[in-house]
Amino acid sequence: MSIWRVLLSIFFPPLAVLDKGCGSVIIVLLLTACGWIPGVIAALIILNNPNK
Repeated sequence: MSIWRVLLSIFFPPLAVLDKGCGSVIIVLLLTACGWIPGVIAALIILNNPNK
């Protein structure tokens, strides 16, 4: 996980997980719509997952 991905997940979380698949983008987009902090947390968790 690069510093640019972390910064992107802080400023616009759905864009940071764009290459992780449609489901991840939708989940992060919905969480960001509910509140900025849940979207950032979800994006960082998805980016930190070593499986994908």
